Amino acid sequence: MIVNIEYLQLVPGAILPPVTENTPFLAVVIVEGDVMPEWQALVSDWLVQSGCLYMMAWGRNCSSWDDSVDHANLKEFSFGEIPEDKFVMTTWHANDPLHDVFWFSKNNGVHPSVDLERSLLVHISPFNKSAKLLSAYVDA
Repeated sequence: MIVNIEYLQLVPGAILPPVTENTPFLAVVIVEGDVMPEWQALVSDWLVQSGCLYMMAWGRNCSSWDDSVDHANLKEFSFGEIPEDKFVMTTWHANDPLHDVFWFSKNNGVHPSVDLERSLLVHISPFNKSAKLLSAYVDA
């Protein structure tokens, strides 16, 4: 059960924060800015290295995030077998309202072998919507 909710705004193309802790979490990637494929690959690698074990993508070109994070997870293990407790679940939600994605993440975002108590809203946008998105997540 998710008990800790955080917000992180990433301006498209920006330098990513360092990986400071590697605790398991669920990420809802909210894509509202245009993203270059190279930067998307960097963000996907960063998510996997940071402990993301469930990634849900919503917004612009969200299906490509599903593939990108899957690739980063495979790359993390040299394209070999991924341990069950390191396997990243991925989904994309091109046709769902964001409210439904938030509800799904809170109620169905369950990893098969690791308890996820932390949720990170990764907002890819030039504009910070921390208060609005955190409130919408809590209300979902």
